[in-house]
Amino acid sequence: MNRKTFLRTAMALAIAGALAGTNVQANQEPIRIGAIYLMSGSAATYGKFAQQGIEQAIEEINAAGGVLGRPLQVLMEDSQGKAATAIQAARKLVYQDKADVLMGLDSSGVAQGLVPVLPELRKPFIITHAATPDVTGKLCNKYTYRVSVNVHQNMNSAAEVAAKTGKKRWTTIGPDYAFGHQSWEFFGKYLKEKHPDAELMSEVAFPRFGAEDFTPFIDSVMASNPDGVLISVWGGDMVNFVRQANNRGFFDQDFEVLFTVGAATEVLTALGEQLPEGVWVGTRYWYGAHDNELNKKFVADYKQRYNAPPSYNAEGAYVAVYAYKAAIEKAGKVDGDAIAAALKGLEITAPTGALKFREGDNQALIGPTWGKTGPMNTEDKIRSLTDVTTFDGQKITPPVDPECKQ
Repeated sequence: MNRKTFLRTAMALAIAGALAGTNVQANQEPIRIGAIYLMSGSAATYGKFAQQGIEQAIEEINAAGGVLGRPLQVLMEDSQGKAATAIQAARKLVYQDKADVLMGLDSSGVAQGLVPVLPELRKPFIITHAATPDVTGKLCNKYTYRVSVNVHQNMNSAAEVAAKTGKKRWTTIGPDYAFGHQSWEFFGKYLKEKHPDAELMSEVAFPRFGAEDFTPFIDSVMASNPDGVLISVWGGDMVNFVRQANNRGFFDQDFEVLFTVGAATEVLTALGEQLPEGVWVGTRYWYGAHDNELNKKFVADYKQRYNAPPSYNAEGAYVAVYAYKAAIEKAGKVDGDAIAAALKGLEITAPTGALKFREGDNQALIGPTWGKTGPMNTEDKIRSLTDVTTFDGQKITPPVDPECKQ
């Protein structure tokens, strides 16, 4: 997506937001949300789904009167999966476009690069996807919040799933950057706690993010004869991996397979029946796992708008907008420092239920959902999930990292 397309998108969303509700004062300056996501490349669908979640939230809020009587407006920027690009985008959003708050980020590597810059910008940033624990750990600051599951939370849950399979020898295939390496590190830590006899193999595979040929890594893992494989490739990489793994007979082997973020609807839609039944998949949010009225409404409205079930990136972005609404109303003014302070310890109601930002590190206390791929859901055109478990965020979130100094 080029710059002209971004400007057109921002303008269109601004107009839609301003006109969405008759209760919003037309002459009021909009509250601007700067959003930075992957909008190009193999993982661009993640940015697309996030944008749709933002659109839905903004239109709902503006139709109900806006925030402090002012309409919300979103300005989208493409991180391109690069920290330097994301930093440039954040500075542009704040200094040139006058964004009041920020949100986004799909890549852990990008998040590690951008988060240390936020105190310079003095604007709160809600992370809705990137999972590295560093940004609510050793890199934490008073402007950085995360509304979604981090690697600790997901791998604690994954380890519980793995331990219950009884499988002993485990290896991994993951992207060769923070997310892949930290997923394996923390999976191993939690698995040894739950299953002390488990063996973490030295034969592991870390293809670069965006790799086109996964066959050497697939073959090497199959040759190592594991009992279980943790796979943290995601987005377009997971789509390519699964197709190539099918060709190599990977899923016909006698080992358990756990995809750490395999239940992303973006990926499930792209793969359809190519993703076999009976593999474990995790997700930050599963649209069918939460039996409450808000989730039912969110899912129904999203399907009506976009003719597809919402992904976890759509839900995370949707929740972040509502978190900003609550924080701005709590602060009583649109000021970066005041909004950041209002987010601390904030509890809101989300499609997943009650959600709270922990005061010590600004990490949401939220648990992922894990399940096994089942038969095709003919209505939604994706695999269904069986044996579904949504983990309790209070129980699977470790204590605040002592390196977190806000």
